Amino acid sequence: MGVAAAALITACNTDQKPQTTGTATTSAATSDSVATAPQGIVYINSDSLLNKYEYFKDARSRFQAKTEKAEKDLQSKASAFEKDVQQYQRTGGNMSMEQRASTEQKLAQRQQQLQQQSQTTGNQLANEEAEEMKKIYDRVEAYLQKLSQERGYKMVLTYSRGQSAILYGDSTLDITSEVLEGLNNEYSQEKEAAKPKEAEAKKK
Repeated sequence: MGVAAAALITACNTDQKPQTTGTATTSAATSDSVATAPQGIVYINSDSLLNKYEYFKDARSRFQAKTEKAEKDLQSKASAFEKDVQQYQRTGGNMSMEQRASTEQKLAQRQQQLQQQSQTTGNQLANEEAEEMKKIYDRVEAYLQKLSQERGYKMVLTYSRGQSAILYGDSTLDITSEVLEGLNNEYSQEKEAAKPKEAEAKKK
């Protein structure tokens, strides 16, 4: 998901809407951060969040599989079209003027259809990626909202090496591990709850 990292970084940077689930386990470092965080300001490492958030990894795998399938379909049709063009180039000289005109018209239509399909597929994939990133944005934001209410955070910043306004942050203010644990716990529970429904759907 090419723009995923940038989108999630933006999501986490949104103002004062941090979230975290009550299932998160508070470590000693987190306890210190709660006590020492100046004016309720903490931060998370967006690189770690992307690399270790199971929901994001699953979403990325699904999207990549869908993208590869679409690319193979287009490639297969494009290869078939190229073969027909080459066939026409070899045999067109033996056709009548009417046959050549008809064949060329059909080939031109197929080429146009392939171009349209490529554009449509690209747009669909881009829209699906945007929708998936919105879901991730919403999940992280909702979790940070709950966490902020529980911990009294006033602002949650994001840190990403080379793409952050935060050049240095005391490690006691880093709540990445806690946020990841809470998010992954939530997602794990959702997947477990969905298994009976998926099994029932397969039986039907």
